[in-house]
Amino acid sequence: MEKQEQIEILNALRRSQQAFLNALDGITEDQAAKRPGPDRWSALECAEHVAVSEDFLRSRMMQAEHAGAPVIDKLREAGILARGPDRTRPGVSPEAVRPTGRFANLSDAVRHFLASRAATIRYVENCSEDLRSMLTTHPLLGPVNCQETLLLIVVHPQRHAKQIDEIRAAFSNSVASPADVNR
Repeated sequence: MEKQEQIEILNALRRSQQAFLNALDGITEDQAAKRPGPDRWSALECAEHVAVSEDFLRSRMMQAEHAGAPVIDKLREAGILARGPDRTRPGVSPEAVRPTGRFANLSDAVRHFLASRAATIRYVENCSEDLRSMLTTHPLLGPVNCQETLLLIVVHPQRHAKQIDEIRAAFSNSVASPADVNR
């Protein structure tokens, strides 16, 4: 990984972490457990999903296979950064990272996310490999290189920070329909 790219990724990881924490700021444990509607996630479920997704994606990077030459698709990378946080298109979570009540409360989920993000940051800080030369798979996207996987890790908390903002809006605005939230 080139030094400048490493710095940019580290900064982006820290920014997306802060965006996620900002979205959760001030939510009580009772509020975190409430769903804004049927088939909609609570803030706690969002936090669980983000925490376990980071573990999952980082583990995929650790199991990656080296390709002979880098697989470079700057257009795809730009698309990940642009579309990843976009909530206008519904996404379906892979089964392995759907919320199942792994954490008793929001505090536990946030602690897990912070530990997982710290591990990702350490990985990037110590990375000397060309991540575009390491190939893995994503449950929804199929074959990806580890640079693309890292970009997915960057944008994922941003997407769910927006979802948490939508949850807050649903509870603060009695006019909003629960069906309009989390799409």
